[in-house]
Amino acid sequence: MPVPRTAAVSAVVATALAAGLVCAASSQAAPAAPVQAKIHDIQGTTRISPLAGQQVTGVTGVVTGVRAYGSSKGFWFQDTAPDKNPATSEGIFVFTGSNPTVAVGDALEVSGTVTEYVPGGPSSGNQSLTQISKPTITVVSQGNAVPAPVVITARSVPDRYTPNGDPAAQNSVNGLTLQPKKYATDYYESLEGMNVRIGTSRVVGATDPYSELWVTVKPQENRTARGGSLYSSYDDQNTGRLQIQSLIPTAQQAFPTANVGDTLTGTTEGPLDFNQFGGYTITARTLGTVKDNGLKREVTRKQRTGELAVATYNVENLDPSDPQSKFDALAQGVVTNLASPDIVALEEIQDNNGAKNDGTVDASATVKKFTDAIALAGGPAYQWRSIDPENNKDGGEPGGNIRQGFLFNPARVSFTDRPGGDYKTAVGVTGTKGHPALTLSPGRIDPANPAWTDSRKPLAGEFVFKGKTVFVIANHFASKGGDESLLSQHQPVPRSSEAKRLQQAQAVNAFVKQLLAADKHAAVLAVGDINDFDFSGTTKALEDGGALRSAYRTLPKKERYSYVYQGNTQVLDQVLTSPAVRGFDYDSVHINAEFANQTSDHDPQIIRFHP
Repeated sequence: MPVPRTAAVSAVVATALAAGLVCAASSQAAPAAPVQAKIHDIQGTTRISPLAGQQVTGVTGVVTGVRAYGSSKGFWFQDTAPDKNPATSEGIFVFTGSNPTVAVGDALEVSGTVTEYVPGGPSSGNQSLTQISKPTITVVSQGNAVPAPVVITARSVPDRYTPNGDPAAQNSVNGLTLQPKKYATDYYESLEGMNVRIGTSRVVGATDPYSELWVTVKPQENRTARGGSLYSSYDDQNTGRLQIQSLIPTAQQAFPTANVGDTLTGTTEGPLDFNQFGGYTITARTLGTVKDNGLKREVTRKQRTGELAVATYNVENLDPSDPQSKFDALAQGVVTNLASPDIVALEEIQDNNGAKNDGTVDASATVKKFTDAIALAGGPAYQWRSIDPENNKDGGEPGGNIRQGFLFNPARVSFTDRPGGDYKTAVGVTGTKGHPALTLSPGRIDPANPAWTDSRKPLAGEFVFKGKTVFVIANHFASKGGDESLLSQHQPVPRSSEAKRLQQAQAVNAFVKQLLAADKHAAVLAVGDINDFDFSGTTKALEDGGALRSAYRTLPKKERYSYVYQGNTQVLDQVLTSPAVRGFDYDSVHINAEFANQTSDHDPQIIRFHP
């Protein structure tokens, strides 16, 4: 059974963890005599060890996995004589800091210091990993059987994701007693460091450049038509998701390449880790085989003669130093998959020398290389409009000076040029009643507003299609950087970045209302990388007063996504329409986010309508 934990000790540790001061209290006290302990004594019944900061000795178990790569080298071992408490894990990670000298199947006796390591650092808000540091290791015997795995299945994982935190500890869950039959994260935490196994599972996050993929053990949980797991509310976190890494040397087995909707077949088994970039992760000692289920990149239909086609596409830090293959693949996406839209709002166009931080802001070379690639792929001779940002004032990669811009096909649509727009001058609305116009075209919306500090300013442009004026606003809202993860110790999760996007949405909404005040029938599109969900407060602020409406609402719920993050299929990129834009055809064109081989991490969006 675990070492008892008094209410006073629980309160001290919970408060220390909430403040990011892991083991701070114990570091002030005189060293205590080492504690003879079992692994389940160390793990305890909460996320924080009751022995955190203490020396332990005589800890026994059998090695279940060895990690000899990366910055967190060490091994997992597991007690072969478990207690009967389902809340206490029987496995633990031993941090060696150098290549471990033990092997799977070694029976060990370990002494060392119990620590709570917070992946990403205390300021990340992440939960911690209980481990033994500065170990002294004695190999008792070799070649022992690995403890039988706990089999993780759809039935074993609860449908509720995580408990709310303790209000007295800044909403931290760290001091709460685990309830592994009630909450999915409590269930996974109760297995932290233990040998676990999954069977054949659906891939919900494609293989990434770091040799990781995501699966779900719940075959039907929020399943999309293409095999992902849809994230459609803050209260529905897709409890079956697990990250998969490999402990197998690549010389023995290359990490598999998988797309969303593929299947990881057979047995995947190894210790259950917790890390910064995905939380609960099976570090596989035995890795299943990927079955390719044939996911295809979507191709949208061609716009009809009387339809205006407007797309938005985040091209992920595009600059001339990128390989020609990236330009060619992006061009193919525009020409083939998007069927050569009349207008394309682009996000993340970098300046002419990319991340070289020398004051360059001009992006003409970047755009020319892109439009040349489009023409070579059989697309139209697109023209370009944008405004260069002030150097290093719009966020993104330092020196890159990302910005939004418009490509347009002059054979189908014309751009209304009104000079005077620059990085600091705000665009306004003028014109007679019923005939609004932009004072600058292109022009930036409210660039002096603090909402846009270190963030991309919206770019407004005025277009004419078959004699009808259409206003398009290209957006790239502030990122989610700084938000705590879904596995934050603080529950509900703080989303600090949303405050800035909320202000940005309010600024765009106010500008759209100016256009609608001049003409309630004005055709206005607000498009781009909104960096927030269709159900978020950001989207609600954009829609305020009926000025705009997210086009996602016209799609079946399970088709509403443009991005995949940690196995959650979700919305970041949007098109919002003014009331006059009716009877439109909207498509989120899935060509990137679900695939291991990506040209960008975002899927483009397209809307077709009769102005």
